[in-house]
Amino acid sequence: MRTNVPGGIRIVGLPRGGRRVEAGRLAHGEHPEALLARHGWRAESALSAEVMNDGALEVTYSVSELSGIRPGGGDVPRDPDVGPDEVGEPYQRVAAYALVVSHRGLLLTQFNEQTHVAGDWGLPGGGLDAGESPTDGVHREVWEETGQQIELGGLLEVQSSHWIGRAPHGGLEDFHALRIVYRATCPDPREIVIHDVGGTTADARWVPRERLLDLPLSRSWHHLPELAAGAQ
Repeated sequence: MRTNVPGGIRIVGLPRGGRRVEAGRLAHGEHPEALLARHGWRAESALSAEVMNDGALEVTYSVSELSGIRPGGGDVPRDPDVGPDEVGEPYQRVAAYALVVSHRGLLLTQFNEQTHVAGDWGLPGGGLDAGESPTDGVHREVWEETGQQIELGGLLEVQSSHWIGRAPHGGLEDFHALRIVYRATCPDPREIVIHDVGGTTADARWVPRERLLDLPLSRSWHHLPELAAGAQ
């Protein structure tokens, strides 16, 4: 399996007042919350994501004991042009993003034609380099895509998406995306500079909260409460 985190992803639960619980390694296509549920724990919120000494990315959640029916796996979605018998190459990609706020608004980036969501907007960020921590990765990505220096806050959420589709280069991938999203501030917002020439960023802007509805957000960010709240 191709991955940008060679050490793998380890999921840990931290019950209130209890000892940490290792749920184990995250399998390809598996949601961290589903892994915790299989071990009898309900994920309440993501607490941290750190690269450990053994090279694994360890994602820690606050958890409570799970009662009731545990979630099932379900079928893996396929892009419309992918046949039911086609098999994609497994690819697990971890990326880090930031919800960056300043007195100028929210920092958003636009995808270009190298992606399947050209013209859509989302949070600055992107895939980690091998061995790179999520915090280092998000600082690097925000700088490359927007030219801004940020101060990270806490972990906002961890998203997991799994589908089979064609990559921009045309190859068929069984794609598992794990997105680590942080809160961040920019004390000294500057004019936008896209340093990553040739990358996937077409544009970047400081967007006032009342103007968020003017921009089409990519599907990954449709249900992020902070963006929805800012658009009201």
